This record gives sequence, structure tokens and C-alpha cells, in this order.
Amino acid sequence: MKKEEKEIKNETTNNEKNNNSVLITILILLFVAAFACLLYAKYTSSDKANGNKIKVDNNNKYLTYRLSGNSLEAFDLYFLQLENKKENKIYSPLSIKYALEMLAEGAEGETKKQITDIVGDYSPKKYNNNSNMSFANALFVKDTFKDGIKNTYIDALKNRYNAEVIYDSFSTSTNLNNWVSNKTFKLVDNLFDDVSQEDFILTNALAIDMEWVNKIQRDDHDYIVNYSSSHHLDYWYRIKQLAKDMEEAKEPKYKTIKFGENNYEAAALEISAVINKYNIVNILGKNNIKKTVGEAYDKWLADGACGRTGEPDRETWLKENFDQYIKEIEEPYKDISSSTDFRFYVDENVKEFAKELKEYNGTQLEYIAIMPTQTNLDEYIKNVKPEDIKQLINKLKDVKIENFKEGVITEITGYIPIFKFEYELDLMNDLKSLGITNVFDSEKADLSNLSSGDAVIDTVAHKANIEFSNDGIKAAAATLAGGYGAGGCEFDYKFKPLVEKIDLTFDKPYMYIIRDKKTGEVWFVGTVYEPKEYHDPSDTNDNNNTVTYGDVNKDGTVNNKDVTRLTRYIQYKDVEIDEIAADVNVDGKLDQTDVDILMEHIKYGKKYPTLPVSE
Repeated sequence: MKKEEKEIKNETTNNEKNNNSVLITILILLFVAAFACLLYAKYTSSDKANGNKIKVDNNNKYLTYRLSGNSLEAFDLYFLQLENKKENKIYSPLSIKYALEMLAEGAEGETKKQITDIVGDYSPKKYNNNSNMSFANALFVKDTFKDGIKNTYIDALKNRYNAEVIYDSFSTSTNLNNWVSNKTFKLVDNLFDDVSQEDFILTNALAIDMEWVNKIQRDDHDYIVNYSSSHHLDYWYRIKQLAKDMEEAKEPKYKTIKFGENNYEAAALEISAVINKYNIVNILGKNNIKKTVGEAYDKWLADGACGRTGEPDRETWLKENFDQYIKEIEEPYKDISSSTDFRFYVDENVKEFAKELKEYNGTQLEYIAIMPTQTNLDEYIKNVKPEDIKQLINKLKDVKIENFKEGVITEITGYIPIFKFEYELDLMNDLKSLGITNVFDSEKADLSNLSSGDAVIDTVAHKANIEFSNDGIKAAAATLAGGYGAGGCEFDYKFKPLVEKIDLTFDKPYMYIIRDKKTGEVWFVGTVYEPKEYHDPSDTNDNNNTVTYGDVNKDGTVNNKDVTRLTRYIQYKDVEIDEIAADVNVDGKLDQTDVDILMEHIKYGKKYPTLPVSE
């Protein structure tokens, strides 16, 4: 007997979170419906469990997506390419791999083969949880089905995946919701409503709240500066004025940039770096510099020297000051100033920005953003291969003196949008497209390593949210070394150095990955099409009087979950809804007509005056 599709409500609150961090929550839930007993698992006595590699079926048409290890592979990009719509996305390949591994533990026969054909030689790593990273697995079992779960499966989940096995009456959802809330830093509360009709639920929850090693846009007192550029270089004045402007800047905190074809106004963080490899003495030579400066001094004297008298002649001035002048223009060579630590790569086709998060318990993640500049993002994603991404990652370079061209001052400036959004992957259909079908078919599913009865996976859900942000106002105070000066009417000659500019602004849709920097394991993948701030629908300070018709479950979106919730409410009155939003035809009553209108709007895109326009 199949269960009604369980709807998921993922409400995030960030009141206690630090703004200069990346917040990500991932939930994978597998709801299992069974005929006699209900269970869920992966293989317990498989070749892989015994340390042997699984035999590869070279005739398998899904072989391209078979995992050969733990680094970036086609599987990691598969869901991005399959759901290649122009919308913000985030999902976790790591979380999906864990779910498939645990699922295969309970499977046998062709059901297991379909999963292991994809899982391949992947070996899940055990991560140590801490206050900034939570990776948790659990099997919730209804008390009445306790004896139906095979002990071998339970042992496999505990030993290989650190999974908790929790028995509960399922009379209320309190214990389940508390577990999810605790494992996601309280970012996800009240996930479940009524669980009384479920027999067991397998859950993988992944959440991180990690700070950057250094903020992207730094406060003035934190600004990384080693730039001691000589005031005898004309470029020095430009740097000094920039520092002054940024130091005096107040609100807004972030610059607003025009993003994408529709010129969406996005708040963005500023990044900048100046790398000085302009050795003026080597390039021009001391004699040429002496001649040029001497001639300029003669002209300065001839022009009246601001009405001053008693100035030394050319030879005397050079004798007293030239050595110091040379010292000061040589000093800034190989100096670097940078607003933060980052890696980058730019060519005619792509821009790439990478930044490290702090290390926690031996795990350090890295955020990598990739923006195609000559083609649309959806077209780029359609054709990109893992090898292409790996090559781009290998081309990333640090802001270090040895990585830049000799004979120029390189100036890097750019803006990275901040954003916050959520996304729900259509994981069940995506897995079916990968050839994993039997486990969802009541006639073909073989989960005999999980239960002695017949079991089938009824619902799979994968939901995530991400916040990419930074704390602080737009400020940068460069500490610049002094020297023989050019103030007021005193003589100075300023050479104009060669400056090469690199624009690192991300102002078009781009993709990103977040990976374990040491192992290459991909934790998260996503796209940014509209870098907007996500508003929690539970935030009572935001548009209290605004009604989004069709948003029955108050999660900020209108989709199939609202149809399911409204249908159940009309039939049983046992779930909470927004009654005003549910009355889509505004006739003062809730009935099947509202369900039909909502269903036609979602499924066929049929327009209705009160409902939001479908994209």
C-alpha cells in the first residue's frame, strides 16, 4: 500500500548566524512504503563491502555517470545538466551519493545492480561533526515495524555511515522534527507535519555554517596591505585616492551592480588586488631617470618654483636627493596589496573566482564560481564536461608575485554578488533518468536485504538552501610608505608606470561548486541566475499584509506540495494551511474548485488572475 506523497516544509531562520559565512542546508528524505514489512538499506554482503571492486558492465548505457572515485565526475554535474533551467539552484552530490550507498545496502538482484552501476567504486568518507559542520544519517522506524528491519541492515547503517536508528510511535512528528532541527543548526524546523501514515523514513541531513578564512570585502582595519608604492609613481596617487574614497564611504554596505540580461540590481562584494612588477630602474636605467628628472627640475626652476627663491641648482639638487629618489622608486617593486585572499583565472571565454573557507576538524571547503562570458550559462552547462571544470580549477592562480607579468603593475578589481535562496531537486525522476528505476516500482523493487517483506521507495526529496554573504561596509585604508615628497611647491617628478587591468566582476549568470579542497569531493553544486535575498516566509516583519495566492503551505513558492496540502486539508482538516492563500478563486470557501485551478496552473501553466505568473 503506497503512502501519500509526503510534503516537505523547509523553513530557515538565520537570526543567530554570522553574516560573513556560507550557510547551506541539505536534506534528503526517502519515504518507504511496504506491503508486509517496511525497510530501507544497501548491500550488506556485497563485493564492495568485502573490499572487491564491482564488475563493470561495459554495455551499460549509464556508464558515463558511474563513479570511479571521490573527486569531480560526470555524476556531480548530471543533476545540473538534467534540470538545466534558468533559475537559481543548489544541490549536494555528496548527500545524494550517501543516500544511494545506504539504499544499495538494502537492495538485491537487479534493483541493487541498477544502483551499484552508478555508485561504482565510490567510497564514502566519514566526516567529523562540529559546531560548523553537521553530516548526519538516520533511520526512523515506527515501533510497530521494529521487528521487520533486518539486523544486518541496521548494523551496516551504523558501522559504515554512522547512522542513528531511532524508533518512534510516529503518533506525532515532534521527535523527528527535533532531530532534523538539531542536525541542521536549527535552520530547518517543523519539517514534518503528520507522520502517522509512514512506516519508516531514511534521512540524510547535511548542513554547514562556515566562515571565510578572510572576509571577501574587508573592514578598513582588517585590510591586507603591503603596498608601499613610491609617490614618485603617478599610479601611487590613484591608489591613495581610492583608499581615501573607500575609507570615507558610508552606506550602502555593498555596491549595486547590474546583473544579467534583465539588469537585475544585485548587491555585491568588492574584491581588489594590486601587484607591482614594474621595476622602473631596470626598465629605464638610472642614467635615463637622472636625465629626465634633471630636465624636469630645470623646467620647475624656470617656471618660478611657486615664487620661491634660494633653490639649489640642478647638479646640487641631484647630488643631495637623487640616491634617495632612486631608492624610493625601487622600493615598491614586488609589493602586493589585496583586499582578501582568493584565486582567480580569466580568459576570453570564462571568469573564475575561488575562495577558501576555514578548516574545521581537518575538512576545508573551497567555493569556486565559473562565469562563461561568450555564451549563455544554460548552453555552457549543457556542453561542459568534468574534465573542462578540472582544467579550469588547475588554471586558478593565487595572488602571489610570481604569478604575474614582469614590467607592469597588475590591477584586479571586481564584484561578487551576495545571494540567498533555496531549491528542491526532482531527485526521484532524476534517478530514474539515470537508470535507477526498480527501487521505485512496487512490482520490481527488491529490498530483501532490508526486510523480509516487500518494500518499495515511494518518495524521494532533496531540498537545500544557501546563503552567500559577507559582513562589513565598503572600506579599505591602504597603509602607504612615505618618502621624499611632492607636496605643495616642492619639486617631484612622477613617472607613469604600465598598468594592466583585470576585471573580475561576476555580472552574468554563473555556476559554482563547493568542494573539499584536499580530496576534491564535491559537496555542493549550483547556479546563480538572479542573486537575490531569500525572504523567510515566517518573517513577520516582511510584507505582513501581502498574500501569495496558491502558497497553501506558506513556504514562499507555489508548486505541487500546495496541491497536496490543500487536498488533504479539504478531505481531513488535519494539516495547517494559509486559508486566504488557498482560496485561489476568492469565493470565500475552500473546495475542489480551488484544487483544480491550482493543479491546472502548476501542471499546464494555465493563467488565473490571483496566481503568480509561471516562468
